[in-house]
Formats: sequence, C-alpha cells, structure tokens
Amino acid sequence: MLFKQLFDQDTWTYTYLIADPMTKEAVLIDPVNTHIDNYIQLLAEHDLQLKYTLETHVHADHITAGGLLRQRLGSETAVSQLCGAQTADIQIKDGDIFEFGEGEHIKVIATPGHTPGSISLLWRDRLFSGDSLFIGGCGRTDFQGGDAGALYDCITQRLFTLPDETLVYPGHDYQQRWVSSIMQERTTNPRLAGKTREQFIDIMANLNLPRPRLIDEAVPANRYCGLDENERQDAIVVRDKTRPIRHELSTQDLLTEAKQHISEVDTATAKKLLAEGHIVLLDVREESEYAAGHIDNALLLPRGVLEFKFAHVPELADKNKAILIYCRTGGRSALAANTLQSLGYTNVLSMAGGFEAWQNA
Repeated sequence: MLFKQLFDQDTWTYTYLIADPMTKEAVLIDPVNTHIDNYIQLLAEHDLQLKYTLETHVHADHITAGGLLRQRLGSETAVSQLCGAQTADIQIKDGDIFEFGEGEHIKVIATPGHTPGSISLLWRDRLFSGDSLFIGGCGRTDFQGGDAGALYDCITQRLFTLPDETLVYPGHDYQQRWVSSIMQERTTNPRLAGKTREQFIDIMANLNLPRPRLIDEAVPANRYCGLDENERQDAIVVRDKTRPIRHELSTQDLLTEAKQHISEVDTATAKKLLAEGHIVLLDVREESEYAAGHIDNALLLPRGVLEFKFAHVPELADKNKAILIYCRTGGRSALAANTLQSLGYTNVLSMAGGFEAWQNA
C-alpha cells in the first residue's frame, strides 16, 4: 500500500493519501484547495485513480479541494451528514465503510465536539483524527456548534478504547509533529490525561483562542465542497448506486429526514404569524440572493455560516422565542430549522416553498 502524509504550511493542515498500487485506487483525506495541482501530479506519478475525497469536518481554516478534484478527476466527495454540505456526493454516517483497492476499507467513527459533524477515520492500524484529537491537544469547541462535553465523551469512550498501538494522524499540528499513538495521547495529552469531564470542559472554556483567519470564507465554501458560486452551478451530483459504500444518504434523503423532525408552514400562515409579531424572521439564503430581494424585516444568516454565527445574533439569544426561516424554495430552511433545533431552539418553523412561494402568493 502507498501512504503519504502531506502538509500545508499556511494552515498547518495535514492531508493524507492512501492508495493501492495494484488496483490504482486512491483516497485523499482533507485535501486543501491550494495544493490541487500537487495532488493531481502525485496521482499521475503513481498512475493512480482518485476514488474518494473524505472530509473529517467542515473546515474553518482552509478551503477543501474536494469539489475541484471531483470536477477534474471524477472522484466522489464525502462529508458527514451533520455538516450541511448539501452538494457532497456522500452524506457520511457513523459506522460507514469506504471500500477501495484490494480488500481495503476505511471505517467512519463519529467524533462530534469540535463541530457536530466531526468524524475520525480508521484504516488498518491508523486513525485519522481530524480536528477531534491532536498530538498533545484537541480541536477547539467555542464555535460552529462545538460541545466540549461531547468531545470528551467521544475521545475517551471511542478513540481511547482503540488498541494502544493505533497510530494517530491528526488534522493539524502547529509544531510540525507528524504522528502519535492512542497510548501516548491517553496517558500524556495535557487536556485529557487524568482529567474528569468537568475539568476538560473548564479547560476548553478558558482557552481564549483567536478567531480563525479564513473562517468567513472557508466555512461557506466548504459547505459546497470548496467550490465558488460559479463553480457550484456545474456541481451536479451523479451517483453510482453500485459503489461499495454502506449507509449512504443522498441530499434528498437528508432533506426528507430533516423534514420529519421540523414544523413547516405555508405562506398564508407565515404572513399571519408575521402580522401578529413576536417572531424572528430568518433568511438563510446567500447574500447575493438577499440583495436581489427579500421579505421585509428579515435577518440575513446564510445556511453556510449558521452554526458559528447564530450565537452572535441578539435576536436569537432567547432559544424559546418563535423563529420563522425561509430560503429560496424551502430546502435550506428545512435543514437550518433542523440545525437550530439541535442547538436547543424550541419553537422553529420553516416556510414551505420559500421566497418563490412568497412572491407567487
């Protein structure tokens, strides 16, 4: 097997290439868009065919190369179903298995906490821990819906129960350390070793880390697999249903599942609620859509940045206050409503048909 650990100096990000030199099938984990030419050259040098790009979460510090690699090489993009990346080919679930090469497989381990959709990936004796577990540290939990308690639970109960000799390859390292092991992190990681859940939560609450430099650009872009607005128009997902991936959810499946857990109202009901007042109106479209036309008094909070900006919107401080969400046709608003409910909001409504239905009415 071919294995390479690649490094982006600007964002201290590790990207991993795994390939079978016999079948020529390859997988990239957490590719960075500024290195796409290097990836393509590396694949060509070894005569490899890229099958999957796997994301450990929606990144806030760099833009993924997954969408561009799909366009140029035909590979499939895969992101956790909890990340809101609607244009990904595969919506990952905990326990999914990605098969490639001659009998090779990568197992998904859900490790929420840094973000709700964070995952780790286990291949043979190697764990690709993304931003969940670092060498001597862990991912921050103060934005994008982070949860320190959830992170502690998944690290101690899922990752630290792997065999001691399991190698740990993190998503970042700011001292350019390359690899650790489960035993080393369980026994020496200063944030986790010997710490109770309460102690860990207190540590994470007092890190006072600076805001990621590229967060406003990276998070929305990564919800579209790294593609800009022009490139997204060509990002039509084509699925091969014979592909050996288990528990796949399509975008439509994800939307159908979300709608089972939310409340929708038609435009007539929405107008009545707005006339009565005492409700927050949220527009989750992109800025360009909002500028082209929107409902009066609507707050703009694009779906792509909802998780890490909602806490800074004064109108959303009361999680019991009624919220009405709309988008263009009702899809993004349904997913956004589901997200807000997962964040503790108790009275969230999605407007069926979206702004188009509002205009037609």
